[in-house]
Amino acid sequence: MQTRETAIAGLAVADTDLVSDHRGAFSRYYCSRELAPCLGERRILQINFSLTRAVGALRGLHFQYPPHAELKCVRCIRGRVWDVALDIRRGSSTFLQWHAEELSAENRRMMIIPEGFAHGFQVLEENSELLYLHSTSYAPETEGRINPLDEKLAIGWPLEVAAMSERDRSHPMLEDEFKGVIL
Repeated sequence: MQTRETAIAGLAVADTDLVSDHRGAFSRYYCSRELAPCLGERRILQINFSLTRAVGALRGLHFQYPPHAELKCVRCIRGRVWDVALDIRRGSSTFLQWHAEELSAENRRMMIIPEGFAHGFQVLEENSELLYLHSTSYAPETEGRINPLDEKLAIGWPLEVAAMSERDRSHPMLEDEFKGVIL
């Protein structure tokens, strides 16, 4: 497992090797020792799974406010998605910039998204499955969300949006969500 920083400080990507032979294959999906530079003292406290059926379906953008802000490691275990992390850290030199990676079962890539980022993704292959590792348990009272179609973000989603939950479609635009807290 090799990690690399992105152009946004704190946001990293892990690439995982695959060892194959006539019996099949083996790949490490998580290693606290190898991910220590990204994890620091954090521990993984919760693991979630999602299945999204339709190509073009969009989920996000989600985050948790402090004191339940979380580091999130996201890996695609079936199919392909275009995974996006948006920097919402006030005072960051990359505030409101986003970074995207194609995650797939084939490339075994994982986004390591620290506290202070919103996360979302678009499905590129039907029946895509994601595995999420979280440093904090879900706390609905501190959930934050931003509309992934907000034009101010200028996220270049690769496909036309084919499906979106009513809840995600009704996420507030930037100024509505933050009400002066961050913007």
